[in-house]
Amino acid sequence: MNTQDARRIYSLLLKQYPDARESPLTVARGTPFHVLILTILSAQTTDKAVLLVEKPLFSAYPTPEALASADIADVEPIIHRLGFYHAKARHIIAAAKTLITDFGGQVPDTMEDLLSIPGVGRKTANIVLYHGFGKNHGIAVDTHVRRLAQRIGFSDTDDVKVIEHDLMTLFPSNEWGDLTDVFIAHGRACCTAKKPQCPVCGIRMLCRFYRTTQKDK
Repeated sequence: MNTQDARRIYSLLLKQYPDARESPLTVARGTPFHVLILTILSAQTTDKAVLLVEKPLFSAYPTPEALASADIADVEPIIHRLGFYHAKARHIIAAAKTLITDFGGQVPDTMEDLLSIPGVGRKTANIVLYHGFGKNHGIAVDTHVRRLAQRIGFSDTDDVKVIEHDLMTLFPSNEWGDLTDVFIAHGRACCTAKKPQCPVCGIRMLCRFYRTTQKDK
């Protein structure tokens, strides 16, 4: 896809979801510590499910120091409703310990340092950098962003690293953080995994998926 069409699509979506960054359904809000821990927990589950454990988790462990010293047997019941809660409990405790031992109890604000934390990959690091520190280092490619990139025609691969590169090539860096939030909003509201709502989609005439599979139905 050319840059002009890509920018037009994003402009239309941005008008449709102007408050995507402030969505009450996102875990990417609060202090950098909150964003980090909740984003780690959001892997392979919904933000809605993670938000249900936010209050009890941070009431019990409000700081990196508290979480670093937690017993995994006490953390697991709090996040039990989430998928892979055994591994996630280990990850968030290990992440808190790394904050204490390597970063003076603070969440680091560089990609390299964030990637050294257990449970953190590029997606999580990009979210923490943008929502925790206001830094547009890259584009967080979650399941919604990947699906939209492939359907709309921004990318032709299933490799999230390549998808991120393709999107970063099409859009200016000052839009990268908000682009993720806007795509997630559209993926939840309209371009869903099982049943995309193409007839009511405002970008359908520019979308490869609609042009190739839906237009003549």
